[in-house]
Amino acid sequence: MNTTKKLGLILGPIAFLILYNLPFTILNNEADNVIAVAAWMIIWWITETVSISVTALIPITIFPLLGIMPIKEVAANYGSPIVFLFFGGFVMALALEKVDLHKRIALNIIKLTGTTPDRIILGFMIATAFLSMWISNTATSVVMLPIGLSVINLLKNDEDGFTKGDKNFALALMLSIAYAANVGGIATIIGTPPNTVMVGFVEQEYNIDVSFAKWMLMGVPFSIIMITIIYLILVKFIYPNHLGSRSDSKALIDKQLQALGPLKGKEIRVLIIFATTMLLWILRAHINDWQTIITLSDAGISLLAAFVLFTIPFKMNIHDFILEWEDTIKLPWGILILFGGGLALATALSKTGVIDFIGEVVSGNHVLSIFAIVTMLIAVMLFMTELMSNVALVAIFCPMLAGIALGLNTSLMHVLIPVTMASSCAFMLPMATPPNAIVFASGYIKVHEMAKAGFLLNIISILILILFFSFVIPSLF
Repeated sequence: MNTTKKLGLILGPIAFLILYNLPFTILNNEADNVIAVAAWMIIWWITETVSISVTALIPITIFPLLGIMPIKEVAANYGSPIVFLFFGGFVMALALEKVDLHKRIALNIIKLTGTTPDRIILGFMIATAFLSMWISNTATSVVMLPIGLSVINLLKNDEDGFTKGDKNFALALMLSIAYAANVGGIATIIGTPPNTVMVGFVEQEYNIDVSFAKWMLMGVPFSIIMITIIYLILVKFIYPNHLGSRSDSKALIDKQLQALGPLKGKEIRVLIIFATTMLLWILRAHINDWQTIITLSDAGISLLAAFVLFTIPFKMNIHDFILEWEDTIKLPWGILILFGGGLALATALSKTGVIDFIGEVVSGNHVLSIFAIVTMLIAVMLFMTELMSNVALVAIFCPMLAGIALGLNTSLMHVLIPVTMASSCAFMLPMATPPNAIVFASGYIKVHEMAKAGFLLNIISILILILFFSFVIPSLF
């Protein structure tokens, strides 16, 4: 355990005890108790002295003991519909990975884009971003990395050796995988945990329903814009390779596709379930309007897909299901607990008046405009997430952002959405996101090379998010 984690382990409980035993009242007794618990959680989340999921268990452990909320009320947050929406998404991702469908999709996309080095990079970015919309950006990067390394090895082993152009290609390819995995997840609610934390918060605390389709109307264009910008920045300006077309790279992709063999029955089954689920998410509101027999919800659709994957046998005469419960050992249960802990903390902050207090403080501001405040919040979130978990940051920020929006007398969604999206735009440092760390481990990237491209992309991300805050988000929410 490093010094920061050791310090955090001690400071968290100490901060709680100091705030809990203050000789004066900040707001009221209940609110002060929640603030004390929040300080403990924030310190542990920032320092990651223990798993961020373990920290998320503090509310269900401490709130009942302090009389802040009964355990039944706290536990309801850990069973929120948004938790089950993400659970179903995780299960679908498991199915895609189990039958290797995600790899087949990625290879076919790369094959379609062409065999020039720049087009290969574009193919990797499109494939990575698409997969990241539905499965975790970590799993996506793990899938794409060995394919990318195979292409790089072709350059290393050719007759002219590993030239400057080859090195730039390798560098741009590795960075493109990480960056596409990061921004691809922004396109859907289940694409990255911060989106889900924010959507769950507004649904639970303010009864605002953010549909899968409406989020995609905003998220998909943002991801496409960012993918385009990242591609141009990497291959045209910062790390151009000036290499010619290579037929051996096409042969390599074909060889990997041949190794997968023809599309198998289980892959077809998963593909049908996957496509049907996407259509139901996109058309949910229209389906509910067309008929009154059933009422669809995003979480319900997600659970239905998971249920089908577990319960409809592939072959009736033998015990052969797409997924067995044992497969869920790979499911990131800790993220689901994290959602619940974040929602429980947010509920307590709202219930005890802390959010209203933040709103009152902000409403007294007569210097900065809404535009200036949101711009600063976007920048703060984006650069902070270079150093700590974006999921934990969003869990911390959501209640505060809600209070700021109330104080500014503006829509919650107009403030929460761009700041939440900023949490997935960390491009500078290897420790910022798992995809950054995974490609950094390839050995083809140095920290200063990632920082050089990443800093510019961070600034561009802030500008694009400001444009979305000004024009796109208000037209949808």
